[in-house]
Amino acid sequence: MEDLRAQQIEALEVLGDYNERLMKSIHSVIKELDGDRKEDTDQFLDEIIKGINWEIGILNGTMELINEKEERIKKEDMNSGILKLSKALEGKVDKEMAKALEEALPMFEELGKAAKEIVAM
Repeated sequence: MEDLRAQQIEALEVLGDYNERLMKSIHSVIKELDGDRKEDTDQFLDEIIKGINWEIGILNGTMELINEKEERIKKEDMNSGILKLSKALEGKVDKEMAKALEEALPMFEELGKAAKEIVAM
């Protein structure tokens, strides 16, 4: 059990560092999707989606630890936000994808914050 906990803490440590870079990238791609599209915007968005999916995987493996002492992340809210983001991405309409990413930002910022708090304990 302690081994699993150590692995979860290590995963959250990596997530905390990665999350900061991902948030900056999401802010950048929102601007691009909101009218400042670049030649590589689609590739940039694909990389961001991979990062989001990676963070969701870490969240799924560490949710119990994250919410051990208090509910930091509400699974229902996260699932709802991810579903909205997924639908917007499927539609491939820049403005809708930008809006969905903007709405998803606080969830992922909260995840990064929770990860850093747990690692600091």
